[in-house]
Amino acid sequence: MRVIAGEAKGQRLLAPAAAATRPLTDRAREGIFSAIADRVEEAEVLDLYSGSGSFGIEALSRGARRAVFVENGREALAALRRNLASVGFEHRAVVSGLSVAGFLARPPAESFHLLFLDPPWSLPTAVVAGEMETAASVAAEAAEMVVHRRHPDPLPILPKGWAEAGVYRYGDTVLYRVAAPSTQAAAQ
Repeated sequence: MRVIAGEAKGQRLLAPAAAATRPLTDRAREGIFSAIADRVEEAEVLDLYSGSGSFGIEALSRGARRAVFVENGREALAALRRNLASVGFEHRAVVSGLSVAGFLARPPAESFHLLFLDPPWSLPTAVVAGEMETAASVAAEAAEMVVHRRHPDPLPILPKGWAEAGVYRYGDTVLYRVAAPSTQAAAQ
């Protein structure tokens, strides 16, 4: 696994050794970042279920202002911190060792332009929908959310007013791109 583009292009990222972690392939990450390229520069990013941090680190490499990583798996946290240090992005990152539910129960005051949600595939769709709804409450006005699921798992029920903006399938991986209400209005 490596950083695809930007400031840290080509740098290798460590994947946690935990069996429950399934890093997103470079091809899938490249595809979704091509789709959201115009949204990354200067964005505030929230990376939920960060794992190795590949979503947030890719965004930082491509010019995001700052990223908040939420991960509570011990091995994943260790890999995430090593990855941030190896690419030199520690000064632009905040790492939370809380569970996603714990983090969202006490959301930060800031809002985010890009939200990545990469829950374990075993997490029920209804739980993912609830986390998407809660995450939407910390989204900036014209935010987008990328949700990583296993094919053929359906896209969870979207937060009120949000709409599907794209579906990208790579083998057994599906990335759903969803847009906040004001993002949709701006696109029309």
